[in-house]
Amino acid sequence: MPHAQATRPIAPLSTRRVDKLLVETFATSRDMGAAAASAVAEAMTARLQDRDGIRMIFASAPSQSSMIDQLRSTAGIDWSRVTAFHMDEFIGLAPEAPQRFANWLDRHLFHDLPFRAVHRIDPGAAPKAEARRYAALLDEAPIDFVCLGIGVNGHIAFNDPPIADFDDPLDVKEVELDAVCRRQQFDDGGFESLDDVPRSALTLTIPRLLRADRLFCIVPGAHKKEAVRQALHGPTTTACPASILRRHADCTLYLDEEADPDA
Repeated sequence: MPHAQATRPIAPLSTRRVDKLLVETFATSRDMGAAAASAVAEAMTARLQDRDGIRMIFASAPSQSSMIDQLRSTAGIDWSRVTAFHMDEFIGLAPEAPQRFANWLDRHLFHDLPFRAVHRIDPGAAPKAEARRYAALLDEAPIDFVCLGIGVNGHIAFNDPPIADFDDPLDVKEVELDAVCRRQQFDDGGFESLDDVPRSALTLTIPRLLRADRLFCIVPGAHKKEAVRQALHGPTTTACPASILRRHADCTLYLDEEADPDA
């Protein structure tokens, strides 16, 4: 099985551990994305050496663009043996709405590569039934890798502080989005007004994400600095859901210098 094509090594400005979490900071978001893409590609090709296939979960957000763009163009990955999921989806948007996360991933990743399978969350008119369906698909085999980000309120997926649960009994559930999360969706440029941002969504829960073997967390931008500060230096608490990443056995946090509170 061929390995991913070698690229120019991207040296981090700093590397350190916070509890179990490996933190790497890069000069620019482009360098951050290149380093994360290289690590994801290496992990994928290594695992495909001795397995028929791998299963991955992808986040859908502008923060992921640099990594996804560079991962998509990496040579040597056998995408025909990759099964893909995404981690959250708005409720109430039309199937063709460009703001839907499945559609964002279609444009940036899924439509460009020959995946073995792509499983999209489609809340439709019965989101609770869809949550059960998607949870069953996730449960068919272990998840190898998750590529995720951190929200400005510290959320991972759509597990906002008011509803985040480190011991959630569900794998996928319907949630109400908090005001800070909805403001971020508007600020990211996807909606014409704050009122257009849906108030509810389906999300993978925190325990479901943490059961993956390896996590790659990509967080650029000064607007994320305070959330990163709380994730790294605050208590491990649902007041900053991303703080739980410090307890995962194999998670790397990729930052650009603007997002690093210690830079």
